[in-house]
Amino acid sequence: MFKKFIFIFFTIISIQSVHAEIKIGFVKVDEILKNAPQAEASNKKLEKEFTTRTEKLKKEISDLNDKENKFRKDSLTLSDKEKEKKQREFQQTRIDIQRSERELREDIDLRRREEIGKLQAQVTKVIEKLSERDKFDLILYTGVAYASDKVNITDLVLKELSK
Repeated sequence: MFKKFIFIFFTIISIQSVHAEIKIGFVKVDEILKNAPQAEASNKKLEKEFTTRTEKLKKEISDLNDKENKFRKDSLTLSDKEKEKKQREFQQTRIDIQRSERELREDIDLRRREEIGKLQAQVTKVIEKLSERDKFDLILYTGVAYASDKVNITDLVLKELSK
């Protein structure tokens, strides 16, 4: 199916190129996601949004480590039953911290995907605007194995996103 699409695509281009010059552009998505001002703003927004939870988690880990170190020092004076009880408490706390850490990571990933989706929508609008303004016949930005610098319009898209 994909091979047929490619064949038809190049056939149309070769037929049209006999009659008129085709204007093609290419956008590097990874560069956009890295260098667009909206990407930086999005990263700062996410960092600010999750700072409280991240700091709380770091404090919980630090507190657990401190308690475990104190336990190691004091364990000689504790009975076997007390040692076992403390070790179970530490294990349960570790499990709770790991759960909190996993939930935090999942929440951050979900929000990051939402922010990337918003940026991709903006990029699509900019590409549509550029294609109309600069009379592009075709602009590609995914699934391209190679594109020369001659057709690379990534800087143009970044410039438009900066406005």
